[in-house]
Amino acid sequence: MTAYQTLDLALGFTIPDRHARGRFVRVGPALDKVLGAHGYPPAIERLMAEALVLAALLGSMLKHDAGQLTLQAQAEGGAVELMVADYKDGQVRGYIRHDPDRIAEMPADPSLFALFGKGYLAITFDQSVTGERYQGIVPLEGGSLGDAAEAYFSQSEQLPSLVRLASCRLPDGRHVAGGLLIQHLPEGEEGRDRIHTRLDHPEWEHVRALAQTLKSEELTDGELPLETILWRLFNEDEVRIFPAVALARGCRCDPAHIRSVITRFPPEERGEMADERGEIHVDCEFCAQRFSFALDSI
Repeated sequence: MTAYQTLDLALGFTIPDRHARGRFVRVGPALDKVLGAHGYPPAIERLMAEALVLAALLGSMLKHDAGQLTLQAQAEGGAVELMVADYKDGQVRGYIRHDPDRIAEMPADPSLFALFGKGYLAITFDQSVTGERYQGIVPLEGGSLGDAAEAYFSQSEQLPSLVRLASCRLPDGRHVAGGLLIQHLPEGEEGRDRIHTRLDHPEWEHVRALAQTLKSEELTDGELPLETILWRLFNEDEVRIFPAVALARGCRCDPAHIRSVITRFPPEERGEMADERGEIHVDCEFCAQRFSFALDSI
């Protein structure tokens, strides 16, 4: 065992002299809990793993507690109908609605286009303190979810960014997934050009070139501390590391809240919801739990 906790973590850092910031995420047990509730085929498992990592990479950068980051991908013509993953207060959850028959006909590692067809990725930031809600939408294009995220930052945030996502299934059946997000920031003082308005970014090109040497195996190696990866990549520069954020699988479905929602419907509509035994059933797609309520108890 290493001296570091290496799984279910988000680790932020900056490289001040290069005007860059970044974040690593690696999930293990939290990922197993999400996948264990659904029984997805391997291709969908990998997609769900990368979506959870991406949600954690983006969500753990929120400035205030209780904020939420939601990824939602909807598609036309692909085997995946809907993908949702979100992050709030260190907790991640997600689910994917797909066509099992079409997935079974695909190769072991289908392309993003094969999975989604013509699709779009919506990234929504809900800021708890200010109440602001911001959403950016980009086409699901490129070879991976990471490519789509890079397009989002380029178009919506106008920040040069690099995103790397990786996942694997270990021989014992456990899953590990990891990711890196690194960005070039505007150059400080008010009145100076934003970085995207300039024609050359030598600091960013240096950081990007080093980050591109990162291997998928390093991201998914549960015995390799994230701090060690940082040293391997950027040992020529000063790197400042922030306190790590612990990650966990968490679903916010609550029986009391669900009951309160049901009570808002008129009695006749509640009667239509009930089955022949007089029970209303509500399924949570995130955690695959069913909540049942007797009609005469509401």
